[in-house]
Parts: sequence; C-alpha cells; structure tokens
Amino acid sequence: MMRLKNLNIVLAILALAFLNPKAEAQDSYREQIILYIETYAPLAIKEMSRTGFPASIKIAQGIHESGAGKSNLVSRSNNHFGIKCKSSWEGDKVYHDDDAEGECFRKYESAEDSYLDHSDYLKSQSRYAFLFEYDADDHTSWAWGLKKAGYATSPVYAETIIKYVETYQLNELNQYAEADEEEIDLSEYFSMVRSNLPASTVSAPVLVSKFGANNAFEEAEKSIRSNNTKKSNALYPSGIFKINGAKVVYAEEGTSLLSLARKYKVQMSSIVLFNELPKKAALLKKDQLVYLQRKKKTGKKSFHRVKQGETLVDISQVEGIRLANLLELNKMKAGQVPKAGQKISLKNKLSKTPQLAKSSENKKIKKNKNAAVHIVKKGESLSTIAKKYSVTVDSIKDTNKMKNNNLSIGQSLKILK
Repeated sequence: MMRLKNLNIVLAILALAFLNPKAEAQDSYREQIILYIETYAPLAIKEMSRTGFPASIKIAQGIHESGAGKSNLVSRSNNHFGIKCKSSWEGDKVYHDDDAEGECFRKYESAEDSYLDHSDYLKSQSRYAFLFEYDADDHTSWAWGLKKAGYATSPVYAETIIKYVETYQLNELNQYAEADEEEIDLSEYFSMVRSNLPASTVSAPVLVSKFGANNAFEEAEKSIRSNNTKKSNALYPSGIFKINGAKVVYAEEGTSLLSLARKYKVQMSSIVLFNELPKKAALLKKDQLVYLQRKKKTGKKSFHRVKQGETLVDISQVEGIRLANLLELNKMKAGQVPKAGQKISLKNKLSKTPQLAKSSENKKIKKNKNAAVHIVKKGESLSTIAKKYSVTVDSIKDTNKMKNNNLSIGQSLKILK
C-alpha cells in the first residue's frame, strides 16, 4: 500500500511536470503582451490623437502582427504591423516569407516610425476611408472593416483582433486620446487588466486595495446589487448614451464610483478625472450625469443659455465640455456663477466675461483684483504652486479652505497675491 501511495505521488508530480510548461508558456506570453502594451500604448494614444485611428485597434494589430514585439520580422525591421513595401515605398526593405516566399516588407529605424507609418498608410488609402466613420470604441466594426478592406488574408483576422481588444480591455486606452500628455497615467488600467484576466494566468492584485478601505468596497457591492444606475429620467435615457461625442450615464445620488467603474469597465480614477470630482470622492452626492470618457474641449453648439441656479460645473456636465476650457472661453474664474439668461460660449473665446449672478462667492472674487486661478496638473504640489505665484502654502490652504495638502488633477485653486 505504501509503495502504491508513493507511486501515485510520483505520477502526480510527473503529470504536473508535463502540464506546467504549457501553463507557464501561456503565462509568459500574456505577460509579454502586457509588457508590449505598457511599452507602446502611449505611442498608440498619441497616434489616435493625431489621426483618429483607435489606440485599441492599433495595439491589438501590433500584438498580433508582431508576436507582441518578438517576431523575426520585428527584430529585423521594426515593422510592427506587417506592412509590405508596395510600389510607393522608397525606404529600406527586408524580405520575409509570408503569403509567399521572400516578400518585401518595409524596414523602419524605430518602432515609432512603424507606428506613424501605419497610421499614415491607412489614412492615405481610399479603401480604408470608411473605417474612420466608425466610433473609435466600436472595435468589432473596425476589426471586420480591416478584414473587408483587405488588410490581412487570415480568415480569422477580425476575430483575433476582437479577442485581443476584449481580453486586454484595450478600448480603455481610447479615453486618453484627448488628455494632456501629463495626465496620462496607465497604472490603474494595468491593475484592472491583470485583475480581470483568469487567475491561473497572472497574479491579480486585490482591486479594492487600489481604491481605499473595506467600507468603500461594501458600498460598491451594495450599489451593484441594487443596480443603482438610474433607470430613466425625463431628460436622459437609461444605460450608456452620448453627449457631445462622449459616453455618459445618468446615475442616482449615493451611487458608488467604484460600482460604476466596475460595471462599465472604466478606471475609477478616470471617472473622477472625466467628471472633475474631488480626488477622494467615493459616492455621488446628487443625481447627475457621469462621463465614462473625457469631455471635449469645445461644445457641439455655440452657446448655452444659463438657467436659474445653474453653475459652470452644471453646464460643463450638461454640454459635455471640460470645466477648464469653459472657464477659459468665457474669461471666468473658478467659483464664479453666471447670471441666469446669459449666453455661455461653448466654442469661441468671448471678448468679455458674461454678467455674473449676485452671489456671495462672486462678490468675494470681485473684491480681490489680484486673485488668480490655478488648475492643478499632474506632479504638482502645494509647494511648487506656491513658489510659482510667490505666495505661501498656508495662504493657498487658507484661501481654498483646505484641511490638508492633498491635490487632485484638474482641481481649481484660488491664489490671492
């Protein structure tokens, strides 16, 4: 009996020895893919901003065409997208077996050159023009469109691209196309991707630890169970819809931001940034629109007529335009309230500030002609801001009624000189 037991143990160890290399190889390739995304996502986002080609599709194609950056073609040519020479190509070349032996492929000095040429090539070819009419997040249409236009001969090309986008949640990258470069922080995106991959492939970090204490997690779970996203509203439909080209939902007071992040697969920090909420916000304090994508710098229409009691923050959400841009277009300062009936510009800079409401906040700002407004950027601290305006940290805290030194990107600070 003892010998039989030992034999079973040996057989089990041998079985694991045969199975583990396959599992480890899968784990290794997925880590290689994540490393590829980490390396080239900023470049794909930059190209999306420049040309409109979705970062999600570009990265998915790059992963597939280059073997996550490890193919023989990439090592010899920096060609991440398998673009062949064609008659118009006048640059360096390499020859590689593909559909036929010894085919001519474009050779680049760097991966960046490959990414730029991929965008320019697709934009310059009329057969791909219809693709740019699709929504950037409609990865299914883009994938099948590329196949239809003849980008690849593989019968499963579209399905492969779709699989990469969905497995690694690559559409999340598209949200950064209009963000300032210093605002792009993909750390939480990678945390989210790892946490959503099968447990057997990567060690996923605990999601709640990224967002705070256990009570916040409990609130999120409670919100998810009760489906706290507002079902309908007199003005807005249920579920995801668009305002000024940005995806948005209407949610009830008390809805957990974490629950929204999990439900719509958006980083919680992105929801805070897109909706210009306080950095430590956990729950919505009122029924409101919640953007799942970054709002635009200008509006869809030229003006917004101010309603009674409406603030620039309200207008920013209703019109889908960033608060900082709204302030700049209308020569207003953070905290100022426009008078009901005034026209607020959504596209062009006004020559003078619209008439303000007779509020106590407006009076405070008007009294101090030396007041300035600073919008917090990534990496800034109270000490660097104080140095910039030649004031003290304490004066900034007192003016803005701050209890600590914490700042959030996009936060407006009044600076009294």
